[in-house]
Amino acid sequence: MTATRESQEQVVHHDGRIDLRDPSAIVASRYANAELAPTPTKDRRWTTYNYTALWMGMAHNIPAYLLASGLVAIGMNWLQAFVTITLANLIVLVPMLLNSHAGTKYGIPFPVFARAFYGVRGANLPALLRAFIACGWFGIQTWIGGQAIFVIVGKLAGVAWIEATALAGQPWTLWLSFGFFWAVQMVLIARGIDGLRRFENWAAPLVTVAFLALLVYMVMEADGFGPIFSQPSQLGWGVDFWTVFWPSLMGMIAFWATLSLNMPDFTRFSGGQRQQAIGQVLGLPTTMAFISIVSIMITSATIVVYGEAVWDPVEVARRFDHPVIVIIGLAMAILATMSCNVAANVVSPSYDFSNALPRWLTFRTAGLLTGVIGILIQPWRLISDPNVYIFAWLGFYGGVLASVAGVLIAGYWIVDRTTIALGDLYRVGGRYWYTAGWNWRAVVATVVGAVLAVGGAYSAPGKGPFPADGLLPWLRPLYDYSWAVGLAAGLIIYVALSATRPASSTRAASSHTKGTGSV
Repeated sequence: MTATRESQEQVVHHDGRIDLRDPSAIVASRYANAELAPTPTKDRRWTTYNYTALWMGMAHNIPAYLLASGLVAIGMNWLQAFVTITLANLIVLVPMLLNSHAGTKYGIPFPVFARAFYGVRGANLPALLRAFIACGWFGIQTWIGGQAIFVIVGKLAGVAWIEATALAGQPWTLWLSFGFFWAVQMVLIARGIDGLRRFENWAAPLVTVAFLALLVYMVMEADGFGPIFSQPSQLGWGVDFWTVFWPSLMGMIAFWATLSLNMPDFTRFSGGQRQQAIGQVLGLPTTMAFISIVSIMITSATIVVYGEAVWDPVEVARRFDHPVIVIIGLAMAILATMSCNVAANVVSPSYDFSNALPRWLTFRTAGLLTGVIGILIQPWRLISDPNVYIFAWLGFYGGVLASVAGVLIAGYWIVDRTTIALGDLYRVGGRYWYTAGWNWRAVVATVVGAVLAVGGAYSAPGKGPFPADGLLPWLRPLYDYSWAVGLAAGLIIYVALSATRPASSTRAASSHTKGTGSV
């Protein structure tokens, strides 16, 4: 692939965004479909508010609430939990913005972006890793939404609904609520990405109001903020705290490690780099700080009011006396869950599964597949305990995905200097075909980085799925820093291995970066 051909294929606009000069050139490719093709600049219309609202909708959800309440439940006080979560979100924002740049510049989703470094076929490795984790999250969110529906109907229908005959360990009415909520989300998915954008625009502010209302109610029940903020840390500020802090920080970072990879799925629709960057900076850290402090104060209030830390907001709402308050509160919880789920856990796997079978799976059919796998993962087991939720589920997958993020950042910013040959992302035998469609360097960097990050995964006796000494005992000390280890290892190894590539295959096509096209 020569620089001349690249400059002929691509049009560079005054703001740096790039189009294919002839979009029909990739239509015949078996690695393209309507969802995977670059979004034309004329269709990139998302504004700063759209991205801020997107993050408000994604961050204001029950699992995000469970992050902070889980930290309180395992012994942190309000300040320790708040600092841990706020620091984590400032850290994860960095790789998120770095990977978002390519989506805006080239109009491509995450799995197509990954082709530049893993290969046209090899991109299925990071894409499917990301997709299956999203399926797990989709299942978790859907289970929580189903629980909320179960409680609401129970307040209206009475004991017969709540104490219905058990099926697989749960009342059959809970399974029915779970299935109903799943079906509602499938309907929303069928409306496509523009329907999602409109839904987030009006849902996000309502969810914010709902969380504030829950906070006001619990503060009143606890007789003010004084008793809430006076709750002592069970860990102190010594060795016990720092032993918990580092794996907790990695878990908090891992919560959005998924989006740090696939934000190009959303930024491909941005009107410019400024819009998506400012929207994300305004949306993610501030919204997560808000939901965290709300969650911390409500959970601390439950210690005062109920004598124990109730970390699940659905359970908190269940304990309210007035049925109208319960119904309104849980209705907002359902809206929050749906708002997050369709954005964070359906868009990405839809593109990822479509990337694996572009001729067979569209955005909508892949979204349906996500919903099915999300049930098969049995999400009710993943959130059964805060130790499993934070240290096993979040900590483990965060380390794995961090190695992928390291490869993407290294490839895009260090090796290729933000230059991508857009047409070759869909072409057999092009620059990104590597060896039979796979770049072994990216695969090695990902696998080694993941093993270093999570090979030592361990759980306290009786509090998780891993052995107390770690899967690989000699790597156990690294697991407390899983996300940082995975990111650093993936980045360093990919840069080192890329230095062995022939000069002709690593040379960036510089002539297309300016002056080769017009608006």
